[in-house]
Amino acid sequence: MANKRRRTYDAEFKRQAVELADSPDRNDDEVERDLGLYDGAIRTWRRAIAQNAETTFPGHGHLPAPEEELRRLRREVQILQQEREILKKAVAIFSHPPKSGIDS
Repeated sequence: MANKRRRTYDAEFKRQAVELADSPDRNDDEVERDLGLYDGAIRTWRRAIAQNAETTFPGHGHLPAPEEELRRLRREVQILQQEREILKKAVAIFSHPPKSGIDS
């Protein structure tokens, strides 16, 4: 299996590609082929821009603010659940009376 690197495109490139495909003399397939994009890239990018033009394509590896907050909160909940499980086990261990008859 060939080890292909995934190409990344910045927000400006995506917006310009969609504008180019929207011109009357070009269609999506031609633009994708000319730019070496995957099939359906223009359609996907156009849909993303239509949904929320201001926060579309926030940058490399960055999520929009609400999604970033949700991700942070989910991680915090996961950590708190792990801490709670540790405390439950500690309480169970320390709540038993010490065993008698230990050799001294």
